Amino acid sequence: MTDLAMEKLEIKGLGGLPIAVHVAGQGRDLVLIHGYFSNAWTNWVRYGHAARLVEAGFRLIMPDLRGHGESGKPHDVAAYPPDALTDDNLALIDQLGLTDYDLGGYSLGARTTVRMLARGATPRRVVLAGMGLRGLVKTLDKGGYYKNVLTNLGTFERGTSEWMTEAFLKTTKGDPVAMLHILNTFVDTPAETIAKFAQPTEVICGADDQDNGIAQELADTLPNGRYVEIPGNHMNAVTRKELGEAIVRFLKD
Repeated sequence: MTDLAMEKLEIKGLGGLPIAVHVAGQGRDLVLIHGYFSNAWTNWVRYGHAARLVEAGFRLIMPDLRGHGESGKPHDVAAYPPDALTDDNLALIDQLGLTDYDLGGYSLGARTTVRMLARGATPRRVVLAGMGLRGLVKTLDKGGYYKNVLTNLGTFERGTSEWMTEAFLKTTKGDPVAMLHILNTFVDTPAETIAKFAQPTEVICGADDQDNGIAQELADTLPNGRYVEIPGNHMNAVTRKELGEAIVRFLKD
């Protein structure tokens, strides 16, 4: 389900950095942001989620985050200040002239979505996938794990969590230097702030995924949040058709 007609746009992110944006379909605007080490194609297109959403009547707007995919990957640490990913995606909303849209993301994409809401983004509905409350209020909780992986590539025993994380980085052709700098962009969002988000929000998470904390806690914190469990863990839930199906059901409800 990857044979999907897409158009590639480019916007200017923070500091003028080129940010690649992949667009598919016609209909209601839906911005979907991918996760750490990933890219728009891997997260949303490869496993059929984009095709399902296009068929359901959405115009998908899928950026590659700074340092990822086809977007700029500078090695200068100064290009990765706190909240840079938020700046880039708020610029996307502005430069594409989006006013009536839905917004969502997986893992780091969900975290970026929350930061956008905290800074004034006004989507109609929100999807937060692969994310729990801890991953938003303590964003560097796993920072040491990722720093260890990125600074010790090629040393991990086959089958370990670190080895699988490195394998995913290779699959997406990720830039280790850029990935390391991305950690500097993370900004915590207090639970009190999250509790003020009024949009209907669906929190979707794999049954075996607690990488970013407990998803049910996040849903309970949101005044209009609901939790949907799908099969899988943090790495493979994104490969399951249930992810795309859950997004379609929520946004078409």
